[in-house]
Amino acid sequence: MPVYTAPVRDTRFVLDQVIGLDRYANLPGFENATPDTVEAVLTEGGRFVAEVLFPLNQTGDREGCTRNADGTVTTPTGFKDAYRQFVEAGWPTLSGPTEYGGQGLPHVVMTAFEEFLCSANMAFQMYPGLTAGATAAILAKGSDAQKALYVPKMVSGEWGGTMNLTEPQCGTDLGLIKTKAEPQPDGSYRITGTKIFISAGEHDLTDNIIHLVLAKVTGAPDNVKGISLFIVPKVLVNDDGSLGERNAVTCGSIEHKMGIHGNSTCVMNYDGATGFLVGEENKGLAAMFIMMNAARLGVGLQGLGIGEVAYQNAVAYAGDRRQGRALTGPAEPEQKADTLFVHPDVRRMLMEAKAMTEGLRALCLWGALLVDLTHKAPTPEEREQADALVSLLTPVIKGFGTDMGYRIATDAQQVYGGHGYIAEWGMEQYVRDARIAMIYEGTNGVQAMDLVGRKLPAKGGAAIQAFFAMVGEEIAAAKGGPQAPLAESLEATLGELQGATIWLMQNGFANPNHAGAGAVPYMHLMGIVVLGLMWLRMGVAAQRQLDTGEGDRAFLEAKLTTARFFADRIAPRALSLRRELEGGADALMALPPAAFAAAA
Repeated sequence: MPVYTAPVRDTRFVLDQVIGLDRYANLPGFENATPDTVEAVLTEGGRFVAEVLFPLNQTGDREGCTRNADGTVTTPTGFKDAYRQFVEAGWPTLSGPTEYGGQGLPHVVMTAFEEFLCSANMAFQMYPGLTAGATAAILAKGSDAQKALYVPKMVSGEWGGTMNLTEPQCGTDLGLIKTKAEPQPDGSYRITGTKIFISAGEHDLTDNIIHLVLAKVTGAPDNVKGISLFIVPKVLVNDDGSLGERNAVTCGSIEHKMGIHGNSTCVMNYDGATGFLVGEENKGLAAMFIMMNAARLGVGLQGLGIGEVAYQNAVAYAGDRRQGRALTGPAEPEQKADTLFVHPDVRRMLMEAKAMTEGLRALCLWGALLVDLTHKAPTPEEREQADALVSLLTPVIKGFGTDMGYRIATDAQQVYGGHGYIAEWGMEQYVRDARIAMIYEGTNGVQAMDLVGRKLPAKGGAAIQAFFAMVGEEIAAAKGGPQAPLAESLEATLGELQGATIWLMQNGFANPNHAGAGAVPYMHLMGIVVLGLMWLRMGVAAQRQLDTGEGDRAFLEAKLTTARFFADRIAPRALSLRRELEGGADALMALPPAAFAAAA
């Protein structure tokens, strides 16, 4: 059976020593994020997910969700009661606005807790996760009346939320959607169409589900410029907030899928359902992107969460399983065999997993802090800088983070050997669950193209240049200290990224296929640089604590060793990624489609 313990100590190290949460105590919401409060959230949150949600992960995967004859959906045994406990304990309200019943804590604190949720039970986490994204979109673009009517019960967790984009004939290319919205005399709209792959589209956890649906108003342009966003409640809400009639929206079927079986991924049918416009007509895509960007950061966190729990189990197995002897001679002569830990290749997989998960944790928490700063930094300039930086990092966190999460899961499965392929050990579920994170909310290839095609050239490349300058300053500051080797390693990888950026600028505009062919290598190269920055920060922070005699010495020394491993074994991949990128698109695009077919 799998095991899981929330990484509270490592999370606290990042929040306290690397990010320095106390430095932001003067900002709105941060004054409540005292060390005692954060400790309580992480400790109690870790206990809750381990005791209540983690035991439901395997059983939920085996049982899955059930569509009933009336179109309703029943979640796996135990999910409904666990969700009741989740709401009663107030977990959904952590970072919700205080004016709508939330606790108003910083997003970075909620993100730390959400990692634990993802590790313990990713399928369960998606229910409140989708609600939080829908809430953010309504808060950003909804009317005051819509906010007052829907947001309080979404913040509390009493009602759920979804995002409805994809249709059978279109995924990323949303200009192809066919769902129609017909204006009604009372100001509402009749929504008709079919949406697929809708996570948490129908379930029994909440009394109501507030669907956010993309559709085209009658007569609107039949492309992306004609997309509008609508609130379509599962149950219509009366003016006083009470529930009214059932709306004409139903679950047509539950998708049969590879993983996340505990989450109800639905085909949703809108048969003249009553909907309400969010924002302006034909400007729905911009509104939905608020939710999508939040979701992409959340999916990156899922990559980390699955990687962490898979890594923990691989470590436990490697410590228990005895196979063969150490290459240098028996490590434990009194035993018939040594543990897997003596084998360098097993160590390779475990060290890579440790370096990646701890680096990704620092990156996800830093990204969450930047989200906070886009809204709460003291000056417009600081808010704009934070927004530009998190926009640049979002495709990296989502794309690189989930690619690495899947790799960690498969390596952890590999540590188990044949047992990793057997369902009872739980590792194959982590591989299956991790796989979807590379696909939804925009496939990782799309994330890479977003990075190269939109984020790099935005405002004349201001964001990437600011990023280069920031990394350069931190390298210079560390070069004179004991972590100079980490700084020098990062300087080398930064040079590869800068060189790759120049190559794309010179060649990508002349031939867009060069940009498309190099996008994924570029995203991975940037991921290595960003994680190198995280490890430099963690190395400096660990050394500072060691020098002052603070903290757990063994923990801090392990940090420095892992940082050195990243610099020695992972950072050098930057060179090959740049070479791959500069290989261009000529050979990649040369074969005619017929040449890909199998020989007759």
